[in-house]
Amino acid sequence: MPDFALEDSALAEIGPGALIAGVDEVGRGPWAGPVVAAAVILKREYVPDGLDDSKALSKARREALFEAIQEHAIIGYGSASVEEIDDINILQASLLAMTRAVEALGVAPHIALIDGNRAPRLACPARPVVKGDSRSLSIAAASIIAKVTRDRLMADLACEHPAYGWERNAGYGTREHQEALRLVGICPHHRKSFAPIRELMTQKNLLTS
Repeated sequence: MPDFALEDSALAEIGPGALIAGVDEVGRGPWAGPVVAAAVILKREYVPDGLDDSKALSKARREALFEAIQEHAIIGYGSASVEEIDDINILQASLLAMTRAVEALGVAPHIALIDGNRAPRLACPARPVVKGDSRSLSIAAASIIAKVTRDRLMADLACEHPAYGWERNAGYGTREHQEALRLVGICPHHRKSFAPIRELMTQKNLLTS
């Protein structure tokens, strides 16, 4: 289970009262939709019970923790669009989304703990933490906020484009999504730089040429 060991280490370096943001992103792998990031500064006296990496939680538990985190934490949201993903690649788009999330906090953290092995360029020091969402409570909170936010966004997009089942697969390349792509083709929310989508576009072009 994640704890505050990494946050305590940062506090020992920076000093008591330092604001520490956990940062995570969701949506690097899907074939459609934006990548979404969250930055969260937790108040230690208001940490919800059972806070964990979003991937280790059921949907119902994530939803409940999402609401609980929002009650007391400072939260910043960021995203990068499909167009930005296709333009600068998914890694750079993920870093951009995280930068936007930190900038949206409304306060300047003294340090940001970033899930993964790469950190975006921020106005504050940024420390990458491999598997950070299972080690740091701040990053775990960010993973929940980002995951629930993106899932809800993809469910909204599914109302506009119901064929792909995004309310169930969140844009990942499931069998249902692949079959819909074969039948109805792509839509503006698909990532054209991703190999499966690019190959489908090439096949369609060959068929119509």
